[in-house]
Amino acid sequence: MLLSVAHQIRPAPYGDRLTPGPPAPTARARGDVVEAYDGRTLRWRYARVGRRPLSVLPTRGHAFTVWDDGLVTDTDGRSVRWHRALPAATDWLRDRGGTGVLRPLGRGILAVVTPARIAAYRTADGDLRWVLPARAGCAFRPERAVRHGPALLVAQPCAHGAWTAQLVAVDDLGGIAPHRTPLGNDRPGAGRPEHPRTEKVLAPPR
Repeated sequence: MLLSVAHQIRPAPYGDRLTPGPPAPTARARGDVVEAYDGRTLRWRYARVGRRPLSVLPTRGHAFTVWDDGLVTDTDGRSVRWHRALPAATDWLRDRGGTGVLRPLGRGILAVVTPARIAAYRTADGDLRWVLPARAGCAFRPERAVRHGPALLVAQPCAHGAWTAQLVAVDDLGGIAPHRTPLGNDRPGAGRPEHPRTEKVLAPPR
């Protein structure tokens, strides 16, 4: 009995406070709360005690949020599906905000862009798929990233170096480069990746 009561009153992990509801197509930060709407109808609300959402990316009934303590969350209205911490990004986020940090890459991959690195997570379960660190003496600028077809082009200003090193291109499989052999991003048991060897897709052998 005592164990049951203790379980019911223990704090929610990460300070989560979710007022659940059905999935909704839009979501936004409003003060210290993330709110999701279907038209003008409020569907659910999500807050974290003592924390503030900096940026919200709604996609397919989910809301990805980056918070002022460097945590990224995925919420579908019924539950907070996963939490992921961004290393060494808290001070920068509090100073600059979350503009451009959350970037969808397609095929169920979310890119999180901070000055030190680009990290890609599988949206289904938050699994870390790949990390691309900035070059020495350089830093990514998430607010200057743009989409070009399936690729995300991210500015990487450098104190020294050629201009060609100051822009990187990534997609759901990682950094775009000739003859790469990336890992697949499907969940375990989902079958083989569609294109396990990217160089064969781009230039079939003769």
